[in-house]
Amino acid sequence: MKSTTLVIMAAGMGSRFGGGIKQLEPMGPNGEIIMDYSIYDAIQAGFNKVVFVTRKDLLETFKEVIGNRIEKVIPVEYALQEIEDIPEGVSVPTGRTKPWGTGQAILACKGIVTDPFVVINADDYYGKEAYKLIHDYLVEDHSSDKQFSFCMAGFILGNTLSDNGGVTRGICIVNEEGNLIGVKETSGIVKTASGAACDDGNGNQEECDINSHVSMNMWGFTPDFLDELESGFKKFLSDLKQDDVKSEYLLPMIVDGLIKENRADVSVLETRDKWFGVTYKEDKPVVVESIRKLIEQGEYPEKLY
Repeated sequence: MKSTTLVIMAAGMGSRFGGGIKQLEPMGPNGEIIMDYSIYDAIQAGFNKVVFVTRKDLLETFKEVIGNRIEKVIPVEYALQEIEDIPEGVSVPTGRTKPWGTGQAILACKGIVTDPFVVINADDYYGKEAYKLIHDYLVEDHSSDKQFSFCMAGFILGNTLSDNGGVTRGICIVNEEGNLIGVKETSGIVKTASGAACDDGNGNQEECDINSHVSMNMWGFTPDFLDELESGFKKFLSDLKQDDVKSEYLLPMIVDGLIKENRADVSVLETRDKWFGVTYKEDKPVVVESIRKLIEQGEYPEKLY
């Protein structure tokens, strides 16, 4: 059986959460955080290594809150994402305060991740099914005439919305074979009486299909993708305008580009599990209650480890 790695992206600032480190907020009955449940599900699915992507200023806190505990049950490594980690000859624009997005986060794993791997956000609960689907895909051999064979967990949009404000989702276009043919990064998606509405790009709201497949940044990649991220990051930075302090190098954008260049097949593995997370501080009570119910239903033990 191939070795597989769980990569957890946890370097985000968490600004919409109200200034705290939302990835480290206790949610479970014994102070567990969302990552505890993600790691538990990943281990059960067959993943056998964890890599945390974080920042230098959070590293010691991360180790204290979760890393030192988790390394007793599964091998753990750390990758550091920093705004200054850019190729030679490129400078950080004046006024830039945040790292460069999820593509740079996974690029930080180059030299650390050498096996097929799944990528997740630290502050999202994905459910058990998606880990099993992606793990099984990653350990199988896939014949393709494309350079890359990837997969993603295809969540149903209606299962991924917050009651407390708009969210951003990668709305997916899927062909009859179940392959991804495009991703549209869509912001401002909110619940409505009839389903969901999103920003049309001009500041107006338009209805969107609540049954659409969406990306929740849960991808299954092969290690050769890291080389592609490296070359793509150089091009991304070289194409930036000098005063651009906000653009990000994002996984959906990168994958979408590979599909359009006919270089990647991406299998959409549909999961009906309900997402929950802490996009907003008001989401925390919902997460705490959701975890309590899952424990009562026998999905998790009272004490995970």
